[in-house]
Amino acid sequence: MSGFVLAGRILDPISPGCTSLTWSALRIDDHGIIAQRAEEGSNAYNDLCKSPGTISLSADSILMPGLTDLHIHAPQWPQAGKALDLPLEQWLGRYTFPLESRYADLDFAACVYDELVPTLLRNGTTTALYFATIHEEASLELAKSCLRHGQRGFVGLVAMDDPQLCPPEYRNSSAAAAIEATRRFITAVQQLPGNESGLVQPVITPRFIPACSDALLQGLGDLARETGVRVQTHASESDWEHQHVLSRLHCTDTEALDSFGLLRPCTILAHSNFVTHQDRTLIRNRSAGLAHCPISNAFFAGAVLPVRKILDENVRCGLGTDISGGYSPSILENARQAVLAARMLDSGTDPHISPQSRGAPSNRIDFQEAFWLATRGGAEALGVPTGQLQTGMTFDALEITSGRSSLRLDLNENGPTAAQKIVCHAGPENIARVWINGRLIRKE
Repeated sequence: MSGFVLAGRILDPISPGCTSLTWSALRIDDHGIIAQRAEEGSNAYNDLCKSPGTISLSADSILMPGLTDLHIHAPQWPQAGKALDLPLEQWLGRYTFPLESRYADLDFAACVYDELVPTLLRNGTTTALYFATIHEEASLELAKSCLRHGQRGFVGLVAMDDPQLCPPEYRNSSAAAAIEATRRFITAVQQLPGNESGLVQPVITPRFIPACSDALLQGLGDLARETGVRVQTHASESDWEHQHVLSRLHCTDTEALDSFGLLRPCTILAHSNFVTHQDRTLIRNRSAGLAHCPISNAFFAGAVLPVRKILDENVRCGLGTDISGGYSPSILENARQAVLAARMLDSGTDPHISPQSRGAPSNRIDFQEAFWLATRGGAEALGVPTGQLQTGMTFDALEITSGRSSLRLDLNENGPTAAQKIVCHAGPENIARVWINGRLIRKE
């Protein structure tokens, strides 16, 4: 047998409402694929555990799938936790656009990205979907950083050409220039030395509708159809953004993106707090997905994404940190906040309104569902065969060690309880090893 075998307690999201915890053994082949899984007590399990060089986890460790972050503004890492008290449009104009314009400096870009990617790996993010900036060479530095550190990265060169929103020093000169830059960037990422396996992928990235002309949106939609490259953008994030699109295009963000050819399989719509039932149906029918960013939404959205409805309607959904609209690089922290935000939506928050009228009942999600969003939910939305530790899946995994910080995992734990404890308590200090595509990327 080629590859290697790993045996121990495995925590696996089977579905949004079902999490298993079993003593199991996995055989990972030379391509990083889980070629075989066997459960304790079977002959196959015993045979696998006898394989030379078997990695046996200690009793206080649990193996779980790697985490997927569906929405990161990589260039905003230097301002994480800054100016979050401002409205979104002021935050963009006064802080974010000036910071992003600095990425014309390749040395500055390389320094930031080589700090951010390892930080995300320490937090268990094995797959990351990135917004970069409008600068081609600097954005390519982000792709190179993902390759250097072994992270599965999806990197988007940002396109934004609308002079009414975008400052003159930070925007594409025209729709045609942005489209051609995106075309060049797609080729450059695909041809990076060391990227023959496609670990890092380009993503077509109109920033959001208010920052893009109709010509740019249509041209990027045509490019997506031509190349088959994934798409990411923001959609219906805040009252301001949502109303802007309704006034300008007389339809919702989702409907507009679909009309431009940008709502496609594996398109990721960040935030989407104001999407309607009709929008969600369209997103599901197009096999697109949502990036739920609960921390960022608390500051900028003025609304809570109804994740309960999204899960019940079988719309693909995962989590995003939204650095730096979200201050934390941890997807597990965002999983905690997803549970809390849904609980607050359900119960309501204004003590001057009667309990019977205060909230929006039937909107809660539980910790198993948050664990799903952090793992398989995000990977599924992005169309990546990870997020579960099952035969045929790519082996992206974390070894979680108990007894550090406040995380305590007992030997008699069941799946739902273990998932809840990990979501509530696990941090970088609990992540002992990280594997991506079958390779050991990080070991403490």
